[in-house]
Amino acid sequence: MRADRLVATLLLMQSRGRVTAAELAAELEVSVATARRDLEALSAAGIPVYPQAGRGGGWSLVGGARTDLSGLSATEAQALFLLVGPAAAVSGEAKAALRKLVRALPQTFRADAEAAADATMIDPTRWGERDRRRPELVDLLQAAVVRRRKVRLTYAGSARERTERLIDPWGLVDKDDIWYLIAGTERGRRTFRVDRIIAAEPTDQPAERPDDFTLADAWEQVVGEVERRRSRTWATVIIEARFVPVLRTHFGRHCHTDGELDHGRVRVRLAAPTPLDIARNLAGWGAMIEVVEPRSVQAELARIGAELAGRYAGER
Repeated sequence: MRADRLVATLLLMQSRGRVTAAELAAELEVSVATARRDLEALSAAGIPVYPQAGRGGGWSLVGGARTDLSGLSATEAQALFLLVGPAAAVSGEAKAALRKLVRALPQTFRADAEAAADATMIDPTRWGERDRRRPELVDLLQAAVVRRRKVRLTYAGSARERTERLIDPWGLVDKDDIWYLIAGTERGRRTFRVDRIIAAEPTDQPAERPDDFTLADAWEQVVGEVERRRSRTWATVIIEARFVPVLRTHFGRHCHTDGELDHGRVRVRLAAPTPLDIARNLAGWGAMIEVVEPRSVQAELARIGAELAGRYAGER
């Protein structure tokens, strides 16, 4: 969770006085780019963090190293708690850490810091959806990652077949309320959906992890692989420009405007895994959208239309 990293970054700088982005990345097990973004976020939020270039440089706190939070000004304390506060709504551990941080502040700052922490909350549930709760297995897997212990998984794949395997847990990612486990297996790195894990049993066997592994870089590779699979079929369509945002909600990054036409229309490029996936998303548009190519998507739309006409043509 990013808020946890920001607090850890600040406390690390208070204890060391000066750190480089590379040192911070190694300590928090993130990429150098992620560590640099976190440092810049603290600086942008008003925390007195600044970079110093050249040999022996790095990132420092104004005034040098501090052993507690008493050196923060009132506005700096508020900025910190505005960043950390939302995490407390979704994590009991973050809430406990927040209480400890409040007690570490000077008495005169505590009321404003607590108000800043409560000023923002996170509601991860979309409108019309049921509340999504964090899977219980996440805590067990996180502990295995931290302790570096192998885990025996019973897993149901995409075809729902069950397999058992012994894995080295490397890290967990929460993407759009779906949790993923990145792990090492005898066949190399694999990504498992936590909601497909039927059972997980930690072992006492030490887990192995590559020395150069960073969770952020590994997840970036996973995302790239998934997005490539999600864009195997491309189609060109024509639609009124005002409807392009609606298409983007369905196709995400695989929706690109490809030129303006007459009468307020535009040409758009869309992608999905198969022609049927594209056709299913476009069938409800009827004549409002024109598929220029490929023929495979046109054929799937014609088939869907014929099915619907055959079922409902005689009903009035």
